[in-house]
Amino acid sequence: MRNCNLLVRLWVLIVVLIPTALFAAEKSSEQGSRGMQTGWSTFTRGGAVYQFDTDLDEGGSYNATRFTIQAGHGYAWDDRTSVSLALGYSFDGYDFTSGPGITALEPWDSIHAVSLSVPMRIGIDNDWSGYLIPSLRSSGESGADFGETISGGGLVGIAYRFSERLTIGPGIGVQSQLEDTATIFPILIVDWKITDRLSLSTGRGLGATLGPGLTLNYQPDQKWEFTIGGRYEKLRFRLDKDGPVPSGIGEDKAFPLFAGCTYRFSRKAHVSLVGGVELGGELRLEDNDGNRIHKESYDPGGFLGLTFSLRM
Repeated sequence: MRNCNLLVRLWVLIVVLIPTALFAAEKSSEQGSRGMQTGWSTFTRGGAVYQFDTDLDEGGSYNATRFTIQAGHGYAWDDRTSVSLALGYSFDGYDFTSGPGITALEPWDSIHAVSLSVPMRIGIDNDWSGYLIPSLRSSGESGADFGETISGGGLVGIAYRFSERLTIGPGIGVQSQLEDTATIFPILIVDWKITDRLSLSTGRGLGATLGPGLTLNYQPDQKWEFTIGGRYEKLRFRLDKDGPVPSGIGEDKAFPLFAGCTYRFSRKAHVSLVGGVELGGELRLEDNDGNRIHKESYDPGGFLGLTFSLRM
């Protein structure tokens, strides 16, 4: 069996205890930007999540350990106009137990991704704001040909501030796919402070690899915040050139629902505990030209993780 390297897994879990899932960190970083200082700033954010053993429809199961970290540097002219350069790395380690379906091939194990993005926010006038996030990404299994792991895309949107409590507007995301047509998905930009303690907001995925999400946030005081939400997630990657399906394509997509709690050490540093369930999950295996070899759904799978964010 092509198991994930045990030392890598232990290292990932240790890193988690020192400081996705990504979801709460994404939402919190967007929220923090509303109080962003002017001038230059540096940020680091990331986290790790463990997806528990999940059964597949045709037999067998898998679990996954996921870790991501992103660092960036940016400049803000004011709290509505800014630009940043962000570099990220993520690891997705899969461990399959043998069964009659896709797991019989032990199709992949350790997936590595590196992303580069340039988030931009533009204050058009007192009420209108524009958003643009171009990105470039390499995503592949250990042993994949780097030149065949590259994809790119971006998010663009515009929002109108109806009041101090409500900003809303449309957007669209476009992401090229390895050996497939580009994915285009709509985005609804929402920043709604329903009450002084309750808010509804959207966020983006690190490196523009995740689809749209929506979170409901309750903040009883300055230190604590509680969140429930959901989003669409899709991971697509190149496989090992010497693996069971040489230079093929792997894909994992699902609709995670999650809940989390965040503790703020200050306005610039926080840590979040998040857990939830992956719904509508599907694994897909293709050859190196993008022709389907196997597609299999999996049962709802629980996950638990820890995230952090630090801005200087």
